[in-house]
Amino acid sequence: MKIVRYQDGSLVKYGVIEGDSIREMEDDPFGHFHLTSKMKKIGEGKLLSPCLPSKIVALGLNYRDHAEEVKLPIPDKPLLFIKPSTSVIGPGEAIIYPKMSKRVDYEAELAVVIGKLAKGVSEERATDYILGYTCLNDVTARDLQPKDGQWTLSKGFDTFSPMGPWIVTDIDPHHLDISSYLNGEKRQHSNTKNLIFGCHQLVSFISRVMTLLPGDVIATGTPSGIGPMAIGDQVEVVIEGIGSLSNHVVAEE
Repeated sequence: MKIVRYQDGSLVKYGVIEGDSIREMEDDPFGHFHLTSKMKKIGEGKLLSPCLPSKIVALGLNYRDHAEEVKLPIPDKPLLFIKPSTSVIGPGEAIIYPKMSKRVDYEAELAVVIGKLAKGVSEERATDYILGYTCLNDVTARDLQPKDGQWTLSKGFDTFSPMGPWIVTDIDPHHLDISSYLNGEKRQHSNTKNLIFGCHQLVSFISRVMTLLPGDVIATGTPSGIGPMAIGDQVEVVIEGIGSLSNHVVAEE
């Protein structure tokens, strides 16, 4: 099932993709819901970020090739940081290039969407707490990243967490090809089998640190091939079994 969040006139709704249409959902996918008989063509409603997380818990250095790329040791436990909810945008929306940065990078990532409150979850039961998976671009002001010793500034700007286009509920996250494209040219390519810490491990580990709420997102890390974007560029994250998330870069006014 592909779950979308979309604009329908002045209303924001959830729905499910059926062919080239969206079937409207009553209530939301994080509780009891049912699908109505109301249908809308995908192009008739603007797709938004598929959820509004209270927090994005993100992973640093979770692909071996990326750790080698940035010349840092392989971590022995998940390296966590948090991106604010205000950094979230949806497919087709603009990534704003902040004036205080001279280098802004793309980072293609598989994102885990939490379906229900999770605290102290075992790895074996992690799937019970996962609604599904989506694409995420962990946009990073790379030149600001080393200056603070932690990454809130470099990764926390408004628009620095494009997500979408939908949440896929019925895929195996362990063997998915993941790529990024800059202006149509492939820049990253790997497979989630190369994650150091897999999705179920991450749900368990993080839920023993902090309570995960319905709609929260875990960004599982990026493979090698990170690089800068320029104003006017188009960047795309493509994940097998999910689809494509595309955004463009604009200057901060």
